[in-house]
Amino acid sequence: MEYFESHAHYDDRRFREDREELLTELLPASGVSQIINIGCDVKSSEMSVRMADKYDYIYAAVGVHPHELYDMSSQTIEKLRKLSEHKKVVAIGEIGLDYHYDTHPREFQRFWFIQQLRLAEETGLPVVIHSREASQDTFDIIERSKVRRGSIHCYSGSAEMAKDYVKMGFHIGVGGVVTFPNAKKLVEVVEAIPIESILIETDCPYLAPVPNRGKRNDSSNLKYIVEKIAEIKGMTPEKVAEITKKNAEELFLK
Repeated sequence: MEYFESHAHYDDRRFREDREELLTELLPASGVSQIINIGCDVKSSEMSVRMADKYDYIYAAVGVHPHELYDMSSQTIEKLRKLSEHKKVVAIGEIGLDYHYDTHPREFQRFWFIQQLRLAEETGLPVVIHSREASQDTFDIIERSKVRRGSIHCYSGSAEMAKDYVKMGFHIGVGGVVTFPNAKKLVEVVEAIPIESILIETDCPYLAPVPNRGKRNDSSNLKYIVEKIAEIKGMTPEKVAEITKKNAEELFLK
């Protein structure tokens, strides 16, 4: 089986010691055929682009996460715009809202979310959306925008809202949380939406699935996510891997 990793953070310092070995040998040997490395600020976006240059099967998303808005300005948007011109930048992200920690005032978060959505509109790139405890505001802002392509990463909303996102043209990112014993809500989401609207992701180094929960995550764990989706959908893991790979290729690479 081949897996398309739609959301990873291999620029993270937790990969400092063995990043080269992972990306050169271990992940390709595990069937990982493509990876989108996701930017969280300008620095990580730049590193994602460098990694995409170095490894044929890695692509980059560039954006500023709602936790990382400290130095956000119009100059930041211009830096992201310049990065987005790179041939292997395939999305604007990770952008959105996070009301769990409220690292920045909510109105400030909403303003810069809208500005980055406008950048996606201008560049024609899909988006990678972060939304934590901000489901309705995130949905409403996206609905008012012209963006209609992207991934709702680490989806935590309702099944009904997931169906509304799918109607708008978005894909739902499903990661290790779906394997957790208390993941009833996400299981209902996977049941409710078509497999053609699902992307698989690890968000590594975070959110490792069962049986590796609590350990550092990497894309070799995609198989556990695929197996769980297959169980929920009554499909074979091979078919889930095949369809989710096609979904990601059509969203990000065409």
